[in-house]
Amino acid sequence: MEAKKILMLVGDFVEDYEVMVPFQALTMLGYQVDAVCPGKKAGEKVKTAVHDFEGDQTYSEKPGHQFTLTADFDAVREEEYLGLVIPGGRAPEYIRLNPRVIEIVRTFDAAKKPIGAICHGPQVLVAAGVLAGGTFTAYPACMPDIVCAGGNWAAVNDTASNACTSGHIVTAPAWPAHPEFLRAFVSLLGAEIRI
Repeated sequence: MEAKKILMLVGDFVEDYEVMVPFQALTMLGYQVDAVCPGKKAGEKVKTAVHDFEGDQTYSEKPGHQFTLTADFDAVREEEYLGLVIPGGRAPEYIRLNPRVIEIVRTFDAAKKPIGAICHGPQVLVAAGVLAGGTFTAYPACMPDIVCAGGNWAAVNDTASNACTSGHIVTAPAWPAHPEFLRAFVSLLGAEIRI
């Protein structure tokens, strides 16, 4: 039986929870998650950053873990994957400059495959030009990017725990939204979680 594969686009200083939790949860559900980073190969690592909400005007940032990549970026073939996950943190602001990252996102979007982007992850969707006409959320500082890209803004609730599904794309503001974000993404994949 062929593995059910999910692609995850990461980079150095990806948000720790936003890469670790979806990677582990999707793996637990039986998916093979290929975590890739431009310029890196399977077995290499990216540094993560822990972002927290401690009453400041924006999140605080602390060193996180080393996250091991599970596949080679240069070997990605979009047709092998059921869906795409883009965690947040600082990685999205620079991986979106990579033309191949943009090509990957556009291919998933054109095929209407499920795409999940959390926190600053929607910055990659903005750069790929795939948000026009839909409704999305993200870390609040990304609101102008989404609106300027032709998307409609879905407000973030007081606990940053909401997710927003627009067609085949699910977005969320930050790691407190993991339950809603992952539930919506898995639903887009066509899986059913029974309790």
